[in-house]
Formats: sequence, C-alpha cells, structure tokens
Amino acid sequence: MTDTTERQKGSTWLWWFPPARWLAEYRAAWLPSDIVAGITLAAYAIPVSLAYAGLAGLPPQVGIYGYLLGGIGYALFGSSRQLAIGPTSAISLMIAGTVGAMAEGDVQRYAQIASLAAFTVAALSLFAWLLRLSVLVKLISDSILVGFKAGAGLTIAMTQLPSLFGVKGGGHNFFERAFLLAGQLGQVQYLVLIVGLVAIGLIVLGERLLPGKPVALGVVILAIVAATVFGLPALGVPITGEIPAGLPTLAGPALRLSDVEGIVPLAAGCLLLAYIEGVSAARTFAAKHGYALDPRQELLGIGAANLAAALGQGYPVAGGLSQSAVNDKAGARTSLALVFASITLALCLLFLTGLLENLPKAVLAAVVLTAIYGLLDFPALFGMFRVSRMDFLAAAIALVAVLLLGILDGILLAASASILLLLARVSRPHVAFLGRVPGTNSYSDLDRHPENEPLTDAIAFRPEASLIYVNADAVLESVLSRLEMAAPAVIRLAVCDLSAAPYLDLAGSRMLHELHTELTRRGIILRIVGAHGAARDLLRADGLEQKVGGLYRAATLDAVLSTDIAA
Repeated sequence: MTDTTERQKGSTWLWWFPPARWLAEYRAAWLPSDIVAGITLAAYAIPVSLAYAGLAGLPPQVGIYGYLLGGIGYALFGSSRQLAIGPTSAISLMIAGTVGAMAEGDVQRYAQIASLAAFTVAALSLFAWLLRLSVLVKLISDSILVGFKAGAGLTIAMTQLPSLFGVKGGGHNFFERAFLLAGQLGQVQYLVLIVGLVAIGLIVLGERLLPGKPVALGVVILAIVAATVFGLPALGVPITGEIPAGLPTLAGPALRLSDVEGIVPLAAGCLLLAYIEGVSAARTFAAKHGYALDPRQELLGIGAANLAAALGQGYPVAGGLSQSAVNDKAGARTSLALVFASITLALCLLFLTGLLENLPKAVLAAVVLTAIYGLLDFPALFGMFRVSRMDFLAAAIALVAVLLLGILDGILLAASASILLLLARVSRPHVAFLGRVPGTNSYSDLDRHPENEPLTDAIAFRPEASLIYVNADAVLESVLSRLEMAAPAVIRLAVCDLSAAPYLDLAGSRMLHELHTELTRRGIILRIVGAHGAARDLLRADGLEQKVGGLYRAATLDAVLSTDIAA
C-alpha cells in the first residue's frame, strides 16, 4: 500500500499520529512480545545510558531520562515500529566537546545548555518538517557517513581510554588526546585496567554466545557485586557514585536561545546526526517487517523525542541501530515496546538506583568501547579505495575532519564536503562521442568501445548528465575540443543526443545556442535528438527549435545521420 493511498483512507490528523494507525491493527498476541522487548531494551539501556551520560559530561541519571522520556515521545509520533530512542555515542561526544566552552566551567549552566540543545533540536525538527526538508539529508552520501562514523568511533574510543587506564587524560581532539594519553601511560592504575579489560572480554564473549541478550547489564551487575565484595573503591578504583532516586522533574528550559551563543549550530548538528542515523536504522527494520516508513514523519518523531527528553532536563537523543537491533531481536512488534521500556526504567529509577553506586567507571568505558565497535567499518573504506577513489576521498575528508575538529565541526565540514563533491561530479560530466556499433544501426561511446566504427563527416555526442548551469560550459568545451581533434574541415554535421540528460535548465539551453553559433561559423549543421519532453518544451520556449531543424520525439540518431549527410 502506498503512502498516498493510506493518507486518503483517514483524516489528516490521524495520519500525523502513527499510533492511531498501528493501534487499530494491534493484536492481543503481540502484547507479550512488546512487553518482553520493552524490558529487554530497558536492560540494555541502563548501562549504555549511564556510560553515554558520562561521555557527555552529565550526571549518570540524565542518560536514563533520555531513554525514558525520549522513547515515549517517539512512540507517539515516529513512524518506525522497532526504532529505539535514547542517547547516542556521537551526540554525547558532540555535547561534551561543545557545551564545555559555552558553560565556562559552570556545572549547572552546562546541564541547562545541554537541555536547551534538546529543546532546540525539537524546534528545528518541527521547522524542517513544515518545510519538508527531509529531502536534504540525501545530500549526505553513504561514503561521507562511513568516514564520519569511523572518525567518531576513533574519537569516542580515545575519550574512554583514560578511564580504562585509570589516568586523567585530556585534550580537545583525537590527536591531542592521543599525545596526552601516551605521556600518562607511566601512571596507569593496573587494577583499574584489569577491571576494564575483564569487562570488555566478558561483553564481547557474551554477545557472541548470547546474541540479542542484555549482556552488558549482566556484566554491570557482576562488576557492582565484585566492587562491593572486594572493596574496589577503597583500592582506588573510580566508581559512579550516588545516583539520585526518583523520576525526572518536568520543566521548561531555564535558558533562552539568545542566552547561549552557538546553540543553534550545535542543535543543527545533533539533528543532522539524529536524522541520518535514525532514518537509516528505521529503514532497515521497515524493510525487514514489510511496512512503509515515512521519512518526513521521522522529523516529528525525533522532535517529539527531544522535546520530551528536554522537559526532563535531558540532552539530545536519537534512534540508533544497536539499541533498535536489541529491541527488534527481543520481539518488538510496535512502538508500544518503547512505552514498556520507559515503565521499566521508571521503576528502576524509583527503587534500584542505590545498587548502581559501586559501578566502576572502567566498566562504563568498556560498555562504550564495545558499543562503538560497529562504527569502525574499515573494510568499507578499503573497498572504496579499490572501487571508487572519489568516494574514498569523501570518506577520508569526513574521517580526518572529525579527528581534527571534533564531532560537531567534523559533521558540518563533512556535509559541506559532500555537497561540494557532488557539485564537482556534476560540473564535469562525461560526454560520450559516439560511433556505430559494427553491423547495426546503434551507436555507443567510442572511447569505451574502440571497435565501433567512427563517423567520417559528422560528430555525434551524448552528455551523460543533466545540462545545467554548473556543467554547461564543460560540455561545450568538450565538444569544441573534440571538433579540433576531428579535422573540422571535413565535419558537416554535429548531432547532440540528449537521451541521457533527464533535465535541462536555461543555462543548458543557452550553451546549445552558443554551440549552434560556433558550428554555424564553421559551416557545420547542429541537430538534436533524444530530448525528453520537459527539455523539448524549454528549448522551444527559448527559440532553439528553429535553429536545429525541429525537435521531434521520434527522431533517432541513425535517421538524422542518414538524412542530413545524404542531403
């Protein structure tokens, strides 16, 4: 069923409120699966949210608030039935790398700015939804994302290694952090390192033996028990400390946008990350379960999730592949699983926070390090280098930008690089100069197929891209250069095949006018074949039809070559 058909079946407000659709189809048999999935997701979320809150430089309970409230917000307005919403590693690091300078050492202001960022993400999401800006995310190529994720993964790992080694760490980018860490290796606390390495080993082994199970939660429980029994805090192992019990207090932002310089770029970066990662994950599960995902509706889902998180004094949240995979593997059938996860987390905040006080920070570092492993897709980078150097260059720019500039500036530079590389590709399109396929009336690229028969007293060319303002001059230069190489004294006819140019703007039409003028000066006739309907309309309106002897839908290259050369 198409999106249009579904929209026609119900009222407008029901369409923008997804639960009204999936609740109407809900089956009682799904309820146990959603309950189990919600509890499993909560079990996964507790250690991850504690770790990511620490990565963001915020109190540990703030991470749980993000899962608790963000999940409810998304369940009301998101179109995915398996996507799980909560803090993510990249956004957490973006907050840590940006908000510190804004807060100027004020801990309370730090938390307020992080919460304001979530409010601003919600506002920008609504703005993007109203203007239908979901299409803009397509400008960020998959190659850019591979490089960005690798850079983010390495940067996040470098922020966690000091906690794993029990040293102070420091620095503002990957290389500075690595340099400072190398200088502190003589101060390694080996007991802390052993605790962290054991936790990493147990998580990795557990995930291989028990895929889809909340292994990290089990390791966290085991670490708390070990820390309590063996008195690890007294031996110098840093721990989480007291986590306030109780549910978050709902309140509006304590700051205004005008109070914090740079809050809008920060929120825009968070939204870009949240939307790209969330929609990518959501599409995976929508395809798996056979339902339609609405990319524009996802802007409302992300906005509602961030608004809910902000009301609880949380920081920006997003959908992620890892937590969504846990939710899906546990049997989630609808977004109701997120509601059950929130209920479970609320009960934990009310009654179980005291059990988390003795959790070693090295174990939280282990949780983060194992969670970001999937970001480091180096085989994909090597594959790009082998298959497409342009795509590899895009990925490399994104990777280096994140390592040097941090998450926020890195993704903004990567987005700019993606657009510039797109323009670079479009600005130099391939122009195929055609020859006859031996024994046929078909024509193809002579450079690609040198066995083709070259045209003797004519030249035929096919621009293999839309003819627009960024590439019109390049196409003209290619054609004139080819004419010089082809001994223009014997060329009587030039045929432009527009069959591979789906779109043509006024600059493309003016280029053809200019080409006609230049060819006429040389005594060469210009003909056009294969133009699409919209292109023919524009060329006629711009007065080119009379100059090229007509624009006929049925005209073929072979017919034009035969007729005009014979004449």
